[in-house]
Amino acid sequence: MATTLRTPRTTRTTRTTRTTGRGGRRFSGALMAAPALLLFGLFGLVPLVGVVALGFARWDGLGSIGWAGAANWSSVLTDGATWQALWLTVKVMVISWLVQTPLALALGVFQAPNGRLRSLFAVLWFLPLLLSAVAIGLTWQALLDPSFGIGATPGLHWLARPLLGSPDLALYTVIFVIAWQFVPFHALLYQAGIRQIPTALYEAAAIDGAGPATRFLRITLPQLKYTMVTSSTLMLVGSLTYFDLIFVLSGGTGGPGTATRVLPLAMYITGFQAHDMGRASAVATLLVAFGLGLSLLTTRLSGFTRMDSQQEGL
Repeated sequence: MATTLRTPRTTRTTRTTRTTGRGGRRFSGALMAAPALLLFGLFGLVPLVGVVALGFARWDGLGSIGWAGAANWSSVLTDGATWQALWLTVKVMVISWLVQTPLALALGVFQAPNGRLRSLFAVLWFLPLLLSAVAIGLTWQALLDPSFGIGATPGLHWLARPLLGSPDLALYTVIFVIAWQFVPFHALLYQAGIRQIPTALYEAAAIDGAGPATRFLRITLPQLKYTMVTSSTLMLVGSLTYFDLIFVLSGGTGGPGTATRVLPLAMYITGFQAHDMGRASAVATLLVAFGLGLSLLTTRLSGFTRMDSQQEGL
């Protein structure tokens, strides 16, 4: 009489073990992310909700808080000064991007190969990254002084003009200082991106007879697509935070007149000089919404959300 041996049923046990393992990994991942999420909620989301709520209140910063309804928003959206400040902010953003991007790309390409001379230049270029915005603002304010700055140097009398005091030149002078401060950072991004490009691509192009310009246009630029998107996003959204540098360069007024009064500085003046925290909170909410929309639009148009490879053939 033959005896049939039955194989133990392990399918259900295996599925249970797999499910338990996945659940354990998810729980451990959530547990490790909990401190960061908690800090982000306390110092990011809670203040943001408070600012949005304060945009519907009436408060001078010291007394009691009263309900204002939509009065703050109506005042902000119908005030021509708000739209002028927004226009200056967009102007700084666009011109800064047009100036900083080619300069940072050129410096990144120059700095990418290894060499002692390039290392020395890198130290000099990256010095602005080690300085605070206040120190940079005070330094350039002294350098651009028409009486005691670089304009007083023999042969440089064409700089002996109030660049920060001219309504026509003040904003462009501020943009120049901003570029001096942030071009090294973006050059570092491009340098890192270029060093990630496989040298085999350049070697194959050189064998095919491609010159330096062709290799740059056909290999370097396409491979730096996502680096350029990252740099541009940081540059454009970061333009909405240019407060401290412009505050120092303009003497805290956004002058001369309102020539450099960008939206962050207008928010500060409204809240801490005019003592209208409700209206300033509405401006702050508008600034956050504009920055968030700009960031989403940039990543959407660039296709940055598609995680395809930058390297040809991969």
